[in-house]
Amino acid sequence: MQSENRIVDDIVKFVNGMAGTVAGMGREAEAGFKERTRQFVGGMDFVSREEFDAVKAMAAKAREEVETLKARLDALEAGNVKPKPGASAKDGPAAPDGPHKAPPKKEGPGAL
Repeated sequence: MQSENRIVDDIVKFVNGMAGTVAGMGREAEAGFKERTRQFVGGMDFVSREEFDAVKAMAAKAREEVETLKARLDALEAGNVKPKPGASAKDGPAAPDGPHKAPPKKEGPGAL
C-alpha cells in the first residue's frame, strides 16, 4: 500500500510541477509575443492618435479654405465681385518686360 501511495504522490507532484511549468511557459510566450508585436508596430512608423487628429484638423481647415477661395475665384471670374480697393482692374497682372533692374544707387553724402 505504501508503495502505491508513493507512486501516486510522485505522479501528483510531477503533474503539479508540469502544470506550473506549462503556465510559466505560457506567460513567457505571451510576454514575448507582446514585446515582438510592440517592436514590429513601432518599426512601422505609425503615428499616435493625437498626431493623427491634429493633421486631420489641419486638412479639414485647408479644405474649407480651398472651398472659400474657389467660390471667391468663381465670383471674380464671373464679374460679380469688385476687386479689393487699391487693385485696379485695368492694370491687371504686370507683363514681364525683361529682367527687373534695380534703380541706380545714389552716391555721395546724401546716400544711405
